[in-house]
Amino acid sequence: MRARDTLPVELPGPVREALLAPLVDHHCRGVRRDDLTRARFERLITEAGTPAPPGTTHFDTPAGAAVRRWCAPVLDLDPHAPPAVYLARRTELGPAEVNRRLLRAAGIVAFLVDTGPDGPELLSAAEMGRLGDAAADEIIRIEQIEQDVAEKASSPVSYISALGQGLADGAARAVGLKSAIAYRHGLDFDPARPGRGSVIAAAGRRLARPGARLTDPVLLRHLLWAAVDVARERGLPLQFHTGYGDPGLDLHRADPALMTGFVRALQPIGVPVVLLHCYPFHRQAAYLANVFPHVYVDIGLVLTRTAAGSAAVMGELLELVPFHKQLFGSDGHGVAETCHLGALYYRRSLARALAVRLADDEWSVPDAARVAHLIGSGNARRLYRL
Repeated sequence: MRARDTLPVELPGPVREALLAPLVDHHCRGVRRDDLTRARFERLITEAGTPAPPGTTHFDTPAGAAVRRWCAPVLDLDPHAPPAVYLARRTELGPAEVNRRLLRAAGIVAFLVDTGPDGPELLSAAEMGRLGDAAADEIIRIEQIEQDVAEKASSPVSYISALGQGLADGAARAVGLKSAIAYRHGLDFDPARPGRGSVIAAAGRRLARPGARLTDPVLLRHLLWAAVDVARERGLPLQFHTGYGDPGLDLHRADPALMTGFVRALQPIGVPVVLLHCYPFHRQAAYLANVFPHVYVDIGLVLTRTAAGSAAVMGELLELVPFHKQLFGSDGHGVAETCHLGALYYRRSLARALAVRLADDEWSVPDAARVAHLIGSGNARRLYRL
């Protein structure tokens, strides 16, 4: 299946070419390298992370229908292949071939891969690049650095020192840093840098349970500010998970508007803030990107999860976001289908948005082509210095 056959509307040649140009996927994770049972596959095409209720299936979701429609032809099946047929073909080809086909069909020239707490069953950044015939770089998740430090530190003072060094070492091989503080505390955190005394006291408590998930608000803030220091020194952006994306998240605490105080504190420092997959708060995120010069946004995985409804979400983000502040990120993870569909629905949703503006004579053809190039790759190349 050719990428050009997936655009849903007729567009002038320069705009089509811009939409179909190779993308920089600035936010994704590794995909599985092993064979998957149906139950495991279904859990990986939903953010629920749990089986569907008895008698139902996760294929009966927008994303599940999209897999059958758009991924099936990449595996040499007819569109809308039944789930059992699709999964049998997946098994027949084997995980390496499935990953190779789907990643390459996505039309991605560079993967920026989150190195979160993922096991050996997931492809590394280098493997994602090799199978996808693309460049690949790492985005370092700061909570993973902290976990590694906590399990080795012998005292609160050594913990603080090792944390700074661990972040610096990680940043030296990365093009960006990422925080999942929304999942540990929420985005309604105190934006002030904590004092050293309170950090030492909190570190002592932390080292009493070094294997536990970090949730202490003082240490989370210290970790965040330590990452800011490293990001400023190395000229790296700092990504934040926001909005939809994890069943353990209190959604009302994942609104990026809650971190306005922190965003404001970072403005004079000059560290770029990247708000990831902001739905259903994408309008709030667009506002922050509009009024703060160092804020960038994407809508990531929601394009895949809403599938046929993704054009409406894209249109709402484009109501206010500066076009030089929006990024393409598939948020692909677990199975290569998510990377492929993230790219496909990005192109389809933006194509519809561009078609409306061209039809209304709001934009010229060069305008529309330039916006597609900016969002698809240009903004990421500039921000991450690719």
